[in-house]
Amino acid sequence: MESLVHFLRERAVGRTILGVDVVAFQALKTFDPPATALGGLTVTGVSRHGKFLDLDCDGLHLVIHLARAGWLRWREDLSGAKPVRPGKGPLAVRVRLAPDDEGLAPGFELTEAGTQKRLAVYVTKNPDDVPGIAALGPDPLDESFTVAALKRIVGGNRTQIKGLLRDQKVIAGIGNAYSDEVLHAAKMSPFKVAATLTDAQIADLHEAIVTTLGEAVERAHGLAAKDLKAEKKSGLRVHNRAGQPCDVCGDTIREVSFADSSLQYCPTCQTGGKPLADRRLSRLLK
Repeated sequence: MESLVHFLRERAVGRTILGVDVVAFQALKTFDPPATALGGLTVTGVSRHGKFLDLDCDGLHLVIHLARAGWLRWREDLSGAKPVRPGKGPLAVRVRLAPDDEGLAPGFELTEAGTQKRLAVYVTKNPDDVPGIAALGPDPLDESFTVAALKRIVGGNRTQIKGLLRDQKVIAGIGNAYSDEVLHAAKMSPFKVAATLTDAQIADLHEAIVTTLGEAVERAHGLAAKDLKAEKKSGLRVHNRAGQPCDVCGDTIREVSFADSSLQYCPTCQTGGKPLADRRLSRLLK
């Protein structure tokens, strides 16, 4: 998301919105102001709230949450784009921008693969009115996210550390993939209870969070939106790499599956060499 923010700042800020075409009506979560109110406004800024993208358009905000299967596809010229009928294909929303000096009318499309349609778009005067934003925890890329701040978060929390890192109300923006990466870097079991972390382990976890996310942003800096997913995948050490050797120790990366997600980890690096069984049968590893 941070990389998409930089990408859109370079390409969308300063441009006038010609129109917003909502193709998947279930994606639009607000009705007042209507999406048509964005037409004629200028994109004056792009920011991020956790996993929410926020385009400031002369004070009216277009807020986007891509969910698990959504993506933003930049188009250099949408002037010849054909209208799309609702319910046909993955396209959810199309944002058309004013032509540039060469006569090209750029813009972007929000798409979502699969049948579980969770991509969400909001048009609001105040981003804090979006329920998901109002409930966000601290951002791990912010300077205020210190070791002391993390200690306050984990102190007394009986949640398993994997779940805590994924909880946007606790820490904003990490998610499933990078929680796997952070725990691998910290050499920590995903099932470890947060409240049991020592001061040294909290410091190690903080370093892993800041370093892992910072390096991911640095690798993606300057890339086109279409290349960001591939770059993210290429930089992952454990997530979605079950059955492959760990780059650190050579052990086989393993997986634990849940109803709607999975986690990947290295037994040697994270659990003292012990493989985790199905979560329903596993005991918490210390």
